[in-house]
Amino acid sequence: MAFRCQRDSYAREYTTTVVSCRPAELQTEGSNGRKVLSGFHVVLEDTLLFPEGGGQPDDRGTINDISVLRVTRRGEQADHFTQTPLDPGSQVLVRVDWERRFDHMQQHSGQHLITAVADHLFKLKTTSWELGRFRSAIELDTPSMTTEQVAAIEQSVNEKIRDRLPVNVRELSLDDPEVEQVRGRGLPDDHAGPVRVVSIKGVDSNMCCGTHVSNLSDLQVIKILGTEKGKKNKTNLIFLAGNRVLKWMERSHGTEKALTALLKCGAEDHVEAVKKLQNSTKILQKNNLNLLRDLAVHIAHSLRNSPDWGGVVMLHRKEGDSEFMNIIANEIGSEETLLFLTVGDEKGAGLFLLAGPPASVETLGPRVAEVLEGKGAGKKGRFQGKATKMSRRTEVQALLQDYITTQSTKE
Repeated sequence: MAFRCQRDSYAREYTTTVVSCRPAELQTEGSNGRKVLSGFHVVLEDTLLFPEGGGQPDDRGTINDISVLRVTRRGEQADHFTQTPLDPGSQVLVRVDWERRFDHMQQHSGQHLITAVADHLFKLKTTSWELGRFRSAIELDTPSMTTEQVAAIEQSVNEKIRDRLPVNVRELSLDDPEVEQVRGRGLPDDHAGPVRVVSIKGVDSNMCCGTHVSNLSDLQVIKILGTEKGKKNKTNLIFLAGNRVLKWMERSHGTEKALTALLKCGAEDHVEAVKKLQNSTKILQKNNLNLLRDLAVHIAHSLRNSPDWGGVVMLHRKEGDSEFMNIIANEIGSEETLLFLTVGDEKGAGLFLLAGPPASVETLGPRVAEVLEGKGAGKKGRFQGKATKMSRRTEVQALLQDYITTQSTKE
C-alpha cells in the first residue's frame, strides 16, 4: 500500500479517519540522555506523514494540532506516536511539517541523481546512504575517488537539474518483468502490495518508498563537499542539496565576514594570515616553555634553600603544566621531604604532583587524589594526576603533615 504522502509528496494537509489508538512508549535521546515518553500509537486510514524507511527519516507534523513525535511503518499501516489519545472513527486533519518534508525530498531525490550519475560515469555502485541532519552521505563501493571524479559528478548532476528533468513515481506489481530491470537493494521482509518505482527521465529508475520532488529543478543545486573514508574499503561521498546549500553558503559567508574582521584582511588572504598567526604562536609557545623551565629551576633552588625546607613543602601556581612540576621535583631531587605541587585554578580544576620517599608517596598518592576529587598514578617516588577540587589543598596539607608527624613518632 502506498500512503497519501507517497502518492502526493507535495500535499501539506489531508483529512482522514482514525482507525485505532493504543497506549505506547517512545524512547528518545537528548542532551540529558535517554528518556522514555508515554503516549499512544495512532493508526489512520491513510496518512500524509511519511514513516521512516529507505534511508529517509520520518516526517513530523500534527493530527488535529496534536504533535506527532514519530512515525513508523508496521506492515501496511503507519503508527503515529502522540502524547494525546484520539478517538477511533473520528475525522482528523493531518498537517505535515513542510520545511522538514521538502528538505527530505530534496536530499533523497538528490541521492538518486548522484547515485545514477556516479554509476553511469565511473561504474561506482551505491551500497547505502544516510540522510543526516546537516549533511548526507552516499556510500560508494570503491576504496577512493579522485578530485576529478568528484568534480565530474557534481557538474553532471547540476546540468541535469538545469535541464528540468521530470521525476515520475509508478507502482508495479511484483510479477511485472520491468521490476527485474529496476535498480534497487531488495524489498523489506514485510513488504506487501505493489512495488513503487521512482524514475528520473532518461537517467534512472529505482525502487524506493521515499518522498521525492516531481522535477529536478526543485533540487535547485547540489554541492558535493568531498569524500571521507568509509567502512570496509568503501568511500562516503558527502553532499548537500537545495535549501541546505543556501544555508551552508550563508553560514560560510558569515564565517568569512567574521574572519575578515578578526584578521584585518580580505577573504583571499585568510589562509596566509592564519599560517602567520600559527607560526607566531609556535614561537611564543616555545619561548614561554623556556621561560617556564627557567622559572621552575629557580623555584626549585629557592625552595631547597628556604629555611622552611623539610617535612612538607607545598607550592601552587596558576600557570604551569606537568612538565613544569616535574622539573621542580627533578631539580630538588630529595627523597626526604614530601613535595606537593599544584597548578591550575585555585578553587577549580588543575594538576597535582606528590614527590618524596617512594613508600610514603605510594601510600599517600591515592589519598591525595581522593581528597582533591581527582585521578592519578605514579611510581618511583612520584604520583601525579588531575584534580577537580583545588580548593581542598589545605586538607591535603593537613593529611601530609599528620603522616609526617605519625612517622616521626614511630621512629
